[in-house]
Amino acid sequence: MESIKVTHPLLEHKLAILRDKKTGTKEFRELISEITLFLCYEAMKDAKLYEVEVETPIKKTKAHMIDENNYIFVPILRAGTGMIEGIVKMIPNAKIGHIGLYRDEETIKPVRYYYKMPSGMENKEVIIIDPMLATGGSGIDAISLLKEDGAKNIKFLSIIAAPDGLEKMQKAHPDVQIYCAAIDEGLNEKSYIVPGLGDAGDRIFGTK
Repeated sequence: MESIKVTHPLLEHKLAILRDKKTGTKEFRELISEITLFLCYEAMKDAKLYEVEVETPIKKTKAHMIDENNYIFVPILRAGTGMIEGIVKMIPNAKIGHIGLYRDEETIKPVRYYYKMPSGMENKEVIIIDPMLATGGSGIDAISLLKEDGAKNIKFLSIIAAPDGLEKMQKAHPDVQIYCAAIDEGLNEKSYIVPGLGDAGDRIFGTK
């Protein structure tokens, strides 16, 4: 599957502020959450609806809802947790799993240190969230782990992606649809996205 770049004037506006090095921690967190709303909106366009009956102040009528319990969102620690607030605003009853991966500074390969998932993953839609898709290593590894655990329907949401990482992920997992808000120029010698926004985790949690 080809990646889907989500576009909207408001999204472009928020991305510009997000990238700015002068944007403080509080505003950065809020922007991550708001941009995640756009990505979630697009990724769930194919969500299945079921019919319900509700009673308005005027009369009973038929309406349609999604089954919130059918979705598992999986942030890749730690930066992915910054996107959770935006997700639960949209789908309050969604189940949340966690994958802890860090990048070995010498090998640039992901190392797993935490893994905890809700049950029944094989029958649900699993959506991985991570603000940055750089080398693609962490995303590829996370998808592989979820597939080993029975997940069959997986999507990946990322705010900013590098072309190389996108290509590697699509090659490794062609069945996984990727949604992103921006596709940047590439990676620098330290495997950071250029122009990017710096280290998303550090900017979300104020650790630098």
